[in-house]
Amino acid sequence: MKVAVPARDGHVDDHFGHCAAYEIFEIDDNRRIVSTDSLPAPGGCGCKSGIAMVLRNMGVSVMLAGNMGQGAVGKLAENGIEVIRGCHGETGEVVERYLAGGLTDNAQICDHHDCHHPHE
Repeated sequence: MKVAVPARDGHVDDHFGHCAAYEIFEIDDNRRIVSTDSLPAPGGCGCKSGIAMVLRNMGVSVMLAGNMGQGAVGKLAENGIEVIRGCHGETGEVVERYLAGGLTDNAQICDHHDCHHPHE
C-alpha cells in the first residue's frame, strides 16, 4: 500500500492544492513504513493538475491531507484514492497515526481556492 501526504517542510500542508510536494510512504503487510519518496507538486490547482492520476499510477490508495476542496476530493475518489482530511503535524507521524487507526476523516471541505484553516 502507498499513502500520499501533501507536504511543506516535512509537515502536512493545510491545503492540498497549495503544497510544495507529495510525500509518498510505502507500507508493508505488517503496516510499517518501508520507504518514502517525494513528488514535487505541479503548479496550479490541485484538482485540475492531473496529480490524482499520477498518484494512482504510482500505486497510491490513501491521501492524508489537511483540507481540500470538493473538486480535489472527487478527482482523488475517481482515481481510487481514499481521502482522510483534518490531518496536522509531521508527515511521518501522521502516517504512523493512520496505521495505528488513530485518524478519521473530518469531512471538512474548503469551498473556495483561497481557503486557509489554522492548525488546531
